[in-house]
Amino acid sequence: MTESVLLGLVQGITEFFPVSSTAHLVLFPWFFGWEGDLGSLLFDVALHAGTLLSLFVCLWRDIADMFIKRRRLLFLLIVGTVPAGLAGVFLEEYVAGALRSPQVIAASLVVFGFVMYAAEKFAGKRDLRSLGLPDALVIGVAQALALIPGVSRSGITISAGLARGMKRHEALRFSFLLSMPVIGGAAVLELRKLFIAPPGQYDLGLFAVGFVTSFLTGIIAIKVLLKYLRTHTMNAFVIYRFALAGVILGWLWLGG
Repeated sequence: MTESVLLGLVQGITEFFPVSSTAHLVLFPWFFGWEGDLGSLLFDVALHAGTLLSLFVCLWRDIADMFIKRRRLLFLLIVGTVPAGLAGVFLEEYVAGALRSPQVIAASLVVFGFVMYAAEKFAGKRDLRSLGLPDALVIGVAQALALIPGVSRSGITISAGLARGMKRHEALRFSFLLSMPVIGGAAVLELRKLFIAPPGQYDLGLFAVGFVTSFLTGIIAIKVLLKYLRTHTMNAFVIYRFALAGVILGWLWLGG
């Protein structure tokens, strides 16, 4: 259970900070030699479901406003969700296998760290009300790239928003809202396995602890990041990404 709590904490923080939650959920079992459910895609999705619930809790006003007053924004979110949805359907098996490797993660951390750094140069003054169909498509395609471990859904979508001239914290809000349908869809598709599996195949207590931990940690992370990006760039996260890539490559070089 200790491992489940730790991974829940990691997920709650890294899902929203632009450092790639998937990368960390792959790396922790790899570093510590954890096997079984803890290193599975299904357990990762359960943790993502916890952070999805934290988004609902923190952004419920934005969500309600979308359905009542700002249906244009709802339409843009639907459009922006399509690329990642299609990529998830057609590339799920490949992503769950070949791409969940330390080498891919290290490369993604570095490459998309540079993308995040470059995107900061384009930060503008646009907010959610100014977004149009081209913006939604660009950010949506960027979100599809987040299937690659190490990219970071929040990092790549914020970067795409900045490239379109958005304010940093407004790009973050759109990133959070855009992630909800994708995470929800993945949760439904994967977590159904828990309910159709033979009794005892999965440790449901392990999944429940991870879910609750990621949910509670996610609430804190959302509030912290929304405040932080009002006055700071993403450069601190870029440095972290480079450092983590260095740790991974060093571990591989030592034969880890």
